Amino acid sequence: MANILSQKDFASRVFYAALAAVVVFIIGCGKRPSQSPSQNVLQHRLQDKVKTLDPADIGDVFSDAVGSEFFELLYGYHYLKRPYEIVPVLAQDMPAISEDGLTYTIKIKKGVLFADDRCFKNGKGRELDAGDFVFAWKRLADIKTLSKNWWIFEDRIVGLDEFREYTKTCKKPQDVNYSCPVEGLYAADDQTLVIKLKRPWPQILFLLTYTPTAPIAKEAVDCYGKDIASHPVGTGAFMLKIWNRGSYIEAVRNPTYRGELYPSEGEPGDREAGLLVDAGKPMPFVDRIIWRIIPEDQPRWLMFERGDIDIIGIPKDNFGQAIASGRELTPKMKERNIKLITILEADTFYIGFNMEHPILGKNKPLRLAISCAFDRKKWIELFYNGRGEIAYGFIPPCMPGYDPNIKQYSKTEYNPEKARRLLAEAEQINGGPLPEFKLTMQGTDTTYHQMGQFLKMALDEIGLKVETEYLDFPTYLEKLRTKELQIYQCGWIADYPDAESFLQTFYSKRAPWPNDICYSNPEYDAVFEQAALMPDCPQRTELYRKAERIVVEDAPGAFLYHRMFYGMYHDWVCNLKINAYRPDGFGYGFSKYYRINVAKRDEYWKKYR
Repeated sequence: MANILSQKDFASRVFYAALAAVVVFIIGCGKRPSQSPSQNVLQHRLQDKVKTLDPADIGDVFSDAVGSEFFELLYGYHYLKRPYEIVPVLAQDMPAISEDGLTYTIKIKKGVLFADDRCFKNGKGRELDAGDFVFAWKRLADIKTLSKNWWIFEDRIVGLDEFREYTKTCKKPQDVNYSCPVEGLYAADDQTLVIKLKRPWPQILFLLTYTPTAPIAKEAVDCYGKDIASHPVGTGAFMLKIWNRGSYIEAVRNPTYRGELYPSEGEPGDREAGLLVDAGKPMPFVDRIIWRIIPEDQPRWLMFERGDIDIIGIPKDNFGQAIASGRELTPKMKERNIKLITILEADTFYIGFNMEHPILGKNKPLRLAISCAFDRKKWIELFYNGRGEIAYGFIPPCMPGYDPNIKQYSKTEYNPEKARRLLAEAEQINGGPLPEFKLTMQGTDTTYHQMGQFLKMALDEIGLKVETEYLDFPTYLEKLRTKELQIYQCGWIADYPDAESFLQTFYSKRAPWPNDICYSNPEYDAVFEQAALMPDCPQRTELYRKAERIVVEDAPGAFLYHRMFYGMYHDWVCNLKINAYRPDGFGYGFSKYYRINVAKRDEYWKKYR
């Protein structure tokens, strides 16, 4: 296995080194975002296409990476402080909560403007008000919106489920009357949002930091209709300028942004690290952001070396070029003043099974056989250079509530002989030979093809036939949402620092999103519902662990690994602090904090381009 992969790896390195040069030449000479030295531009990268910039439908990492720069939330996280601290963003302060925990009253900041856009009178963005949140959340509930994020508020807010039922009676989207009152969601006045819950839900504050709960201007939806996914109109520090699909996205500074101030305090060590140099200064610091969409690792790496990308996660085939023994940067990287940053991410990756599939969902020995076929240690070494930990459950080790004893309950095991025995048992349950299954990978680049080869060979070895398909990320998400996949590579990255972010992906009422495996177990649901009513406490932690053990026993997925992120950035990027709750740690809604030392970039370009 290792020899086959290494031979292919050698061949691919030769081919993709040439391909990288061609791609960089095309990017440098063909259709591209305009850029020249001495420009105050932040250069990001994306590994796949962006599906949507409509908050109602944002649910993937690439859409969130871009959309979070345009849209703001009621609350967010203090950029510098650890442990992570929720702070007001569009809210004036933390919510006033009734004694019974059911009513939240939130004051909205005055003077916040939507970005200028032709959807508004005279093209001038108007002031944000509480009604924009009411409208946005009703859009999530509206069945005609087809939002994948209805799960956030489903069965939570008094009267909102009834509003959803009402929208089902409307023949056309334009027939839905958004002025219909909802008892538990209304604007008491322009600056006061009132939320009434059906039952206590302490985790609501976490969801109010999540991009799909961003306010939306009705004028934008009325103006753009279905094309609202391509026309983000928010209150954020940046606004969309160009979306050249499949190539790049460009944003520019929002001239009417209120100029939120860079934080004046952080955690110990931040001042010494230079993270408080800009304390109290208005943001953003950059004039433009460019996200280049580059699926292949090698072109992306070469562009980073040239200085065309500011920040990057280290590709597996370039790990030796970047990291020396002792996990330090190589002399070459140090000579170029490139910086290294690492963190254990709040994520879990696994092979998911469609539990509504007539064979997979009813045949636990089959699912266990598949799980036993995978050598996770070799996977982490081959594809992540050892940067990760084996997953024995779905709650990552860095999350509050992690169970240090989960390994003793886990079904995570590499044992091909046991897998063959389980497969024989699975065939008996099936009443005969098992059919060929389809294994779906969530990407089309070289690394995903190598990963697919690894998984297929492991399943071939135990005698299970699979056909492997490779999909671009938007297509993958759509098939996941419509329950078309059978066995598939997937993962979940925490949306907030509470294990509930992972638990809700197995709650039966959340199928098919975010419970994309369509798992259903009444015992699990009961534990989840009990925990959801409780504030953070030891009793709730025990319920979280009980729920995880139920899932582990049922084996609706083959848990694989948790990532250790190794990222690098050029020293001209100032104020960068990694966050475990943002994919790849960088840039997801944080670009307003970054400052570019243009002189350093110009000097690098003269020397290395």
